[in-house]
Amino acid sequence: MSRDVPAARAVARLALLVLLLGAGSAAAASPGSVNGASLSPLWAIPFAGILLSIALMPVTAPGFWHHHFGKTTAFWALAFIVPFAAVYGLSLATHEVLRTLLTEYLPFIILLFALFTVSGGIYVRGNVHGSAAHNTQLLALGTVLASVMGTTGAAMLLIRPLLRANDHRRHRAHVVVFFIFLVANIGGALTPLGDPPLFLGFLKGVDFFWVTHALLWPTLTASALLLLLFYLIDRHYWRREDETALPGQDPTPDRRIEVQGWINVPLLAATVGMVLLSGLWRSGLSIEVYGTALALQDVVRDVGLLAIALLSWRLTPRQVRRANQFSFAPMAEVAKLFAGIFLTIIPAVAMLRAGNEGVMAPLLTLMNGPDGTPRDAVYFLVTGALSSFLDNAPTYLVFFNLAGGDPTLLTGRLASTLAAISAGAVFMGANTYIGNAPNFMVKSIAESRGVRMPSFFGYLGWSTLVLTPIYLVLLTVFFR
Repeated sequence: MSRDVPAARAVARLALLVLLLGAGSAAAASPGSVNGASLSPLWAIPFAGILLSIALMPVTAPGFWHHHFGKTTAFWALAFIVPFAAVYGLSLATHEVLRTLLTEYLPFIILLFALFTVSGGIYVRGNVHGSAAHNTQLLALGTVLASVMGTTGAAMLLIRPLLRANDHRRHRAHVVVFFIFLVANIGGALTPLGDPPLFLGFLKGVDFFWVTHALLWPTLTASALLLLLFYLIDRHYWRREDETALPGQDPTPDRRIEVQGWINVPLLAATVGMVLLSGLWRSGLSIEVYGTALALQDVVRDVGLLAIALLSWRLTPRQVRRANQFSFAPMAEVAKLFAGIFLTIIPAVAMLRAGNEGVMAPLLTLMNGPDGTPRDAVYFLVTGALSSFLDNAPTYLVFFNLAGGDPTLLTGRLASTLAAISAGAVFMGANTYIGNAPNFMVKSIAESRGVRMPSFFGYLGWSTLVLTPIYLVLLTVFFR
């Protein structure tokens, strides 16, 4: 991945190029936004292309993908932006690229970067034996922490201790897969800090603790069933291990647990505080960049998060990060891939927002009954299905708006519908590696430690077999 550094800047350079060209040829007035009702399904080809590249190329051309996935991402971004600029003009193309990068992608990446850097400076020294019981306890701890420090923070804090605990085992990929299910996704469903879609709902006016009340039992149900299933599967694999060979093969023998890098604990609290500040403070001031308004509180949040990450990097002893085998490579991989995803998703989200006037109208008519009453089960399934492949934050917003967009109504008479949307966006982010950013980070770290993770379709097979019955239970009990 380090050999692909020039490609890491490709999308940023592309955005700058479009900005310069557009600034030289467009009027100073806001160019408006893309009309999803006028878009052909062909505009979704670049988005489909990047998804297929992520799914197929690591299997069919692993060497090329490893060295050139950044260039591949930039290619698909160009495949959308260049034709879009030619058809709709540089002004609108510049506006859409900047709006996406400044209001969606950069805040998303900056928050992940801060959580990744701060949590990566906390080193859990020592080791426990990776038995089924100990692994289940670690996954349960991570599931609880995910709603407190975010799925990214909890995943980055615990994935390395989990890998160390199991580095003596041959069968361990399933441990990481369930870790993604629980810690990187489902565990983050109980607060707006847990997962970006819920944070966006908080910014739209949903009460901070509403989601805790609304999703408590669905989250506990899904988590308990997954932890039980994991324990049974892990115990099965554990018994298949040749235990007589384990002691001599364990590179990290069991020892007392200690925590180092304590300076990052208050920095983690400061990260949470910056996120809360941006949701509670309404300055009324904004900075406009080519028709895109950046609220002052959001700018302060993002600058503050970068400052926290810098403090963490400077104040954490180097030996702590070395012991943690900390590397920015997983963060760089997520940044490159999601840059392409955020850009190529623009027409897909626009078509969804067009509602009954766009090409998605047949699908959207299924969302409500004949009397106009929302079908909670359909909202859960469709929000979740799209969140598995699209970014779950804008997908949440689309269905939030389709259900009325009024936080008072959606937390009152239509509370069950918003609960279904929230659960679908958060829970089904676990369905694919690209459903939620921490998924890819965890995969990358595990592979760097020698774990043979499933391919894109292999992971999809795991999620289909394991999670589908869980979703059916949730549908039957909570989202009928």
